[in-house]
Amino acid sequence: MPIIKLSQQFITNQMKCPEGKSRIEYCDQDMPGLYIEVRATSQNQKTYYLRFKDHTKKTCHKRIGRTTEITLAEARRQAKTLKAEIALGRNSSDNGKTKQSELTYERLFEDHYIPHKSLHKRSIDDDIRIYRLKIKPILGHKLLRQITRFEIQALLNSFRESLKPASCNHILKVIRHSLNLAVEWEFLESNPATKIPLFYEDNKVEHYLNDAELDKLLTVLRTDKNRIVCQIYLFILSTACRQNEVLSAKWKDVDLEKKVLRIRAINSKSKRLRSVPLNESAMEVLAQLDTRGRFEYLFINRQTGKPYTTITKVWHRIRQKAGLGHLRIHDARHIHASWLVESGRSLYEVQEILGHSDPKVTMRYAHLSTKTLLDASNCVSAKIKKTMQPKEFSKAES
Repeated sequence: MPIIKLSQQFITNQMKCPEGKSRIEYCDQDMPGLYIEVRATSQNQKTYYLRFKDHTKKTCHKRIGRTTEITLAEARRQAKTLKAEIALGRNSSDNGKTKQSELTYERLFEDHYIPHKSLHKRSIDDDIRIYRLKIKPILGHKLLRQITRFEIQALLNSFRESLKPASCNHILKVIRHSLNLAVEWEFLESNPATKIPLFYEDNKVEHYLNDAELDKLLTVLRTDKNRIVCQIYLFILSTACRQNEVLSAKWKDVDLEKKVLRIRAINSKSKRLRSVPLNESAMEVLAQLDTRGRFEYLFINRQTGKPYTTITKVWHRIRQKAGLGHLRIHDARHIHASWLVESGRSLYEVQEILGHSDPKVTMRYAHLSTKTLLDASNCVSAKIKKTMQPKEFSKAES
């Protein structure tokens, strides 16, 4: 059980379970109680834990998360928060049960879920809004142990006519995730929302550009007065990064020599560190920026001196100017993916470049590869036709 000064580089590249051992714990010198467990059977699945003593002096272990899911800095922040809660008598895992059997959904969400998710979930405000408007009025007062699958399904059905399937599914996901955490924290034995199916969503709209539309867009992006927003969109189009990933990108994340942009886990939708290749058009955008060496972030709002949080307002003006009022910022990812597929790149390559954690998401672009697949299939056809052609006989044989 070595006590060392943990670093992100050591965790990612050097931390292993020694040969001959089934598991090992690496304890953090800077945050007493925080440690990483590494098992011989799963060297790449390292897990953060917090070790503490409850009110009976019994040693307890609290799982924080995988090293692939959260950074060391995030784990330390969570450990600090948990230690404070334990000191106040909230998070101890005593089976005399901090009145766990009397915990209501309202108390779970407001006292535990919100503080926990606020540490690393960017869309926590959406979760809170859904909770207050849709979930709390119906489930807030109920004890966790009293909530049934039928009640959750009835709640969802009550919104089925007034909300789109995606909105209903968001409600279910918030309930399911919060109750999953309740199970993990031992407030609840099982999650009644686990087996409730999501509603079918047929509202995924994707906009692509033909050559004429692309020419109009690029003309505006080259000439519009708001150069920085035009550069941001060109960078998104060139890399297929998400808007938030680009706006939060820092120069220290850019390797100009290797032509790679590292997307930090805290800014990645999949909560995993990933590397994005910087093609020639992306490198041209970076070469035009004057923020290197002067600012921490790539793209800076000149009026505030701070990074942008969104470019939506300016983008609406730019797309109208290009005659593309339907085009969304996020469509740049779809357009980039369509170009990859139409160029014959594999769906695996598309998945890696776009940073999809689930290959099912990438399958939406499969229909775009029809021509490429047909060309591949025609190679087989040519072989068959060549083999079936009548053989020519020499005069001697005749």
